[in-house]
Amino acid sequence: MECKQQLKWLILAMICPLIAGAPSSMPKLESSCPKENLNIKGGTIVLSKGYSEGSLLKYICPDGYYPSVRSRLCQDGQWTSKIKTRKTPECKKITCPNPRVFENGEVIPYKDKYYVNDTTTYSCHSDYTFRGTAERVCKPNGKWSGSTPICGRDSDHCPDPGVPPGSSRTGNMFNIDDKVTYRCQSPLTLIGSKVRVCLDGGQWSGTEPQCYADYTYDTPEEASEAFSSSLKSNLAVTQQHEKEDQQGKKLTMNQGGKLDIYIAVDASESINEKDFEKAKTTIKMLIDKISYYPVSPNYEILIFATEFTRIISMRDFKTNEDARNLMNIFKELDDFNYERQGQKTGTNIAKAYSAILESMKLEEMNNATAFNETQHIVILFTDGQANMGGNPRPKVEQIKHLVTKNLANREKNLDLYLFGVGDDVNQEDINGLVSQRDQEKYFFKLKDLTEVQAMFDDMIDESTSVGLCGIVWEGLENKRRAFPWLAQINIAHPSTSKGSNCMGSLVSSSYILTAAHCFKKGDTPDRIIVKLEKDLVVKVKNYTIHPDYRPTAKQHMGIQEYYEFDVALIQLEKAVEMSFNLRPICIPCTRETNGALKLSESEGTCIKHEEILMNNELVEAAFTSDMDTDNSPKNIKSITIKRGKYRDACVEDAKKAKVISVENAKEAVTDNFLCSGGIEPKTDDVACKGDSGGATYVNKKGRVIQVGVVSWGVKDVCKEKRRFTSDADSRDYHSNLFSEKIRSFLKEHLENDRIGQPLTFL
Repeated sequence: MECKQQLKWLILAMICPLIAGAPSSMPKLESSCPKENLNIKGGTIVLSKGYSEGSLLKYICPDGYYPSVRSRLCQDGQWTSKIKTRKTPECKKITCPNPRVFENGEVIPYKDKYYVNDTTTYSCHSDYTFRGTAERVCKPNGKWSGSTPICGRDSDHCPDPGVPPGSSRTGNMFNIDDKVTYRCQSPLTLIGSKVRVCLDGGQWSGTEPQCYADYTYDTPEEASEAFSSSLKSNLAVTQQHEKEDQQGKKLTMNQGGKLDIYIAVDASESINEKDFEKAKTTIKMLIDKISYYPVSPNYEILIFATEFTRIISMRDFKTNEDARNLMNIFKELDDFNYERQGQKTGTNIAKAYSAILESMKLEEMNNATAFNETQHIVILFTDGQANMGGNPRPKVEQIKHLVTKNLANREKNLDLYLFGVGDDVNQEDINGLVSQRDQEKYFFKLKDLTEVQAMFDDMIDESTSVGLCGIVWEGLENKRRAFPWLAQINIAHPSTSKGSNCMGSLVSSSYILTAAHCFKKGDTPDRIIVKLEKDLVVKVKNYTIHPDYRPTAKQHMGIQEYYEFDVALIQLEKAVEMSFNLRPICIPCTRETNGALKLSESEGTCIKHEEILMNNELVEAAFTSDMDTDNSPKNIKSITIKRGKYRDACVEDAKKAKVISVENAKEAVTDNFLCSGGIEPKTDDVACKGDSGGATYVNKKGRVIQVGVVSWGVKDVCKEKRRFTSDADSRDYHSNLFSEKIRSFLKEHLENDRIGQPLTFL
């Protein structure tokens, strides 16, 4: 039995004798392969294990080129390859599919082949209407930019479906029940629907076909946009701004909707432990990204090779509270180590779908009504090179039948996604394993798991997801994306010639949280300048100071400046539109933060939030300095919030402030403050002039949650010593957002927001 090459992102094989049924104890050949005649014209080679048995030789070409032979494997002292050729491998120029199949118009220029960066323009003959992209560029992944250009009369029931580049179409009638059939020019493979039918509603069934070459890939950006767009309709993202190009599509599933997600990852040929770990990380990244949405799906997770292992079953997830905890699932994944795969390293895609089918049958048997009301999503990662278990398509057909009952109106209850990863994806076979619906994409081909992970990094279309607070994107060139909630506030006081410079945080689409002491009597909204992302001018409608903030309240006791309840809200005239660079920070004790902390509605309480966020005597936290030219902070200041046995000393140092003369420091620093600073048990950073009003935040589970507002400090180390690292007695005090009175103030305004998106407090 010939052993097909397996998914390169996971491992190289030792399995041909196993698949053939030979005993696993067969001795390995220790032969090596020749070093001669391995070069490629115009490119280089990479060897995974030198010239020894089992080594994978990969041919690498420059951008815009692809290798005529992708790889070779050292087996039994010979370099084997999937392509039988005597020619020396060479790097060939990538071409895009033939665009001259364009009908009822002209494409310019006319060329035999179109290479990377070639541009084509399209125009229609008279009496035809143009749709699609009029100018397209051949991209380095072998695909044309934009959408298929079409010249149609649009006089039939369905619009002209066009002829995608590289394909041909049979059928020119577009009325109800008329069919069109596509095929791709050799050697291209058709991805999408070969046959499309004109439906009653004036739309075409299935998915617009695309013609892929062996070297054609989806870029992480393309896959991210298409996958998140398709998922979005199941994950109930609130639409803040209806875009014209969304064709009025409404998202119907609400927070109580039932959603079952099955994830299966191919871990075959697991001799490469690093890539095996990448596979597990991929699952965690996907679940993490989905958790940003307001729904709480149920999960089943499989890792498969010759056999499969359930990390978590759908039944356990629904019935076992511990199993539902995503952190426990991540731990199970971490504990599923490399050795557990053993030598069962084939690729049995059929068995993975069989396992999912079994679980679905069990769910239907347990509660048929709930099963029929549930949205079912299956996401499988593989190279598509099934070498055992038979054709997986019949199992997929059984899944379709179980969910849809062969009823057209139930097709929307099932989404079958497949990610083909690596060089040897069998595109044609995989095409039959995915859903095919108009305007949606279910098959994605990426080069390796690193690109899949890059896709997840960019997966969420945040411009439409108002409820997603505290998302940060660190390690990117665009530093603003790591602090999308950051605000800088400048106030010109009419009562003095000197203005105030403070920091703040975007806490909803129309409110900035800052410190009350930034304002003075007589300040008016027109004198407040709020700086958010670059080139965004926001106008202030109003500002509100906490009603119990009274800086002179304890002067009779020797506290010249008293900062309890030092918080204020600035209301903007218009709600800002969410983007990568503009997004609210999470506020504790809100339903929005439940989602960030991955808590269900029943688990999510204010007490639970405080337990999670303030769970140690020393809480790692941070705040920021003023903005740099790129609207990110010049400095990120790391602190530890002192609690328990560390708090008393932190509070006691308040008596060293020049404006305080009291015996009991707790008169100045009540429980409505958090405390940081000092050098024990480690040295904190401290606030400088201009940092007041900024968010004191905790990064938990990849989301940023504000727990305090920078209020006041014992001394100005920055001015005295021109640095912002703490002395033994330099302390900062932060208004505590877990304070009941501060929380009530925030709730009164943020929950009753009439301009932007209101928050829901617990």
